[in-house]
Amino acid sequence: MVRISPATEHDLEAIADILGETEAYYGGENDRPPLDQIRSALFGESPAAVCLLAHDGDQVLGLASYSLLWPAAGADSSLYLKELYVREGARRRGVARALMDAVKSAAVKAGCSRVEWTADTDNPPALALYEALGVPQHQGKVFYRVSL
Repeated sequence: MVRISPATEHDLEAIADILGETEAYYGGENDRPPLDQIRSALFGESPAAVCLLAHDGDQVLGLASYSLLWPAAGADSSLYLKELYVREGARRRGVARALMDAVKSAAVKAGCSRVEWTADTDNPPALALYEALGVPQHQGKVFYRVSL
């Protein structure tokens, strides 16, 4: 049974492990980020994001991290899903769907008018998940990134 809950400071090690796995999944090194960096981003004075964790008992199966953005449409807010990752052994068991449902619920609770995210075009499993969820690709935007 998958249980979704907000991450707490007690989850820092698990979050670091999953973020390292995420980097490796996208072709980088499996380097865990520093715990202080995660603590500051999620639990500091001005948190940059919210992290939801999927659990099966004591095992952490995956995570979803998001931030609220303003403005969206007019003066509405939107929820931006930055990362959705399910560990290899837990894939195709409904974990990603459960995380997406929790993200949508968080958006409704926060009064957001929409949920937005990007997906890499070379990530067929993610694209298939979003298609299976019935979410159409939005063709009206071009994604940009500048490194600082």
